[in-house]
Amino acid sequence: MTASPSPAPITSRHVARGVGTTLLSRSGSVIEVVSQPLYVAMFGLASFGLYSVLWAAINLAENIFDLGMTSSMQRTVPQAKDDAAAAASLRQALILGVTPNLLIAMLASLFAPQIAPWLNVAQHDIPHVVPAIRLFAWALPLWAFVEIATSALRARHLFGAEIRLRLAYEQLMRLILAAILYCAGLGLTGLFIAHLVSLSATVLLSIRLLARHYRLDLFLAPAPEPLLTGNTMKAGISVLPANMVARFFGDLPPILLNMLLPGSSGASAAALYTIARKLSSLVQVVRTAFSYVLAPLASSALRRDFGDVRALYSYSTRLITVIVLPLVAALSAGIKPILQFFGHDAGIAYGACLILILARGLEAILGSASPVFQVVSAYRRQLLPSIVGVTVALLIGLLLVPLSPLSGMAAAVACGLLLASATPMALLHRYQHIHPFHEGFQRTAAIASAIAASAAVLAWTATLLPRGAALFAILIVALGAIWSACRFALAEADRLTLGKTGRALRLIA
Repeated sequence: MTASPSPAPITSRHVARGVGTTLLSRSGSVIEVVSQPLYVAMFGLASFGLYSVLWAAINLAENIFDLGMTSSMQRTVPQAKDDAAAAASLRQALILGVTPNLLIAMLASLFAPQIAPWLNVAQHDIPHVVPAIRLFAWALPLWAFVEIATSALRARHLFGAEIRLRLAYEQLMRLILAAILYCAGLGLTGLFIAHLVSLSATVLLSIRLLARHYRLDLFLAPAPEPLLTGNTMKAGISVLPANMVARFFGDLPPILLNMLLPGSSGASAAALYTIARKLSSLVQVVRTAFSYVLAPLASSALRRDFGDVRALYSYSTRLITVIVLPLVAALSAGIKPILQFFGHDAGIAYGACLILILARGLEAILGSASPVFQVVSAYRRQLLPSIVGVTVALLIGLLLVPLSPLSGMAAAVACGLLLASATPMALLHRYQHIHPFHEGFQRTAAIASAIAASAAVLAWTATLLPRGAALFAILIVALGAIWSACRFALAEADRLTLGKTGRALRLIA
């Protein structure tokens, strides 16, 4: 048994290094965006809509029935006193998080004929719905294990450990296998099989990584602290509403659209909304990377000095701002030629795409408050952002979805996301007396906004080019604008934290 050393200072350099590797690991989201046009081309928009709805249901169910264990790891493991306590926390998280998902998978597979009528699909997909539910339900415990295992690695500050898992196996393997099985004549069933195989491979690799960074020989030993089990459960349940809200905003809308619109219209609407959501996830990935890094770092910093938490919070907001503002500007101005790659019908999703991209940008700038709030605030206060966000989204959805299903759903989600992100920031200011908008932020935001405006003009001009050339030009504009914002909007002290990457990219004079 090895005792943990006294906590070292947690600085903005830790954030920069962690975000860099985590952004790389989350680049699997980019591959997912690229793979979607291929899936639509192979299986058709309506069939892809069936797959989208079932995968959204898996994501939604996993986020509820893992009982918040992915987030509890960020609080309990960094504060564990020794390797035995960390292993006990991992064991408890896996038991509490995977077991309910395994039971739900069994029930879903058993009652697939009763679940199938709730889904609206194209006529030619009706015979495939029940077999698809029975097969795909088993993705639920696999996905729960992967989510908890990778969360456990992040809790050890191993932010790059997901690179091979998320990129090479979970995404690339799925795409390659789906294409092979499609050519073999399995159709949409091949996509479900490819998804399960890629998840199974990711589970095995997750176990291998856990063995490197946790004392698995202590996995079955009694918990060294009597209250550890209760603390793990309490930490998970306290953030479960916030986790559920985040997943509601991401995965519930395509399910609702599918249920509200009959037949192939419901399947196509789910597919179109999924396309819009995935495109906006190019912005969301920045916020997700910072959330992954900030939660365990803030938890570790809290053991030493609350002033470190305040510094991490402010620095992260500045860095998010210089990345997100130019990206949102270029993406929103150049979205039309990007949508064309998803087929002619995808143009219907233009309004939803624009709304979600802008909302995800604002959410990212506000969003550094959420992971900090989760690890420093009282458990009972963590319910309020979720309640506010869901309530507003439901009210706006009831008003707008009947008028315009796609854009109305996107607007409801956007408003809910923004309030769910702004509320933690307000509560941190109210109870912990901290906020990220210090003097340095005003200068950073002003220069980044000017660069973003220029990027929007250039990206819109690029849309006049042929589709392939336009896409390449928009990419160059986005990357150039992000580099310019990092170089000229960030203060020198912030740029110095970027280390070797900053010097390689010539961000440091």
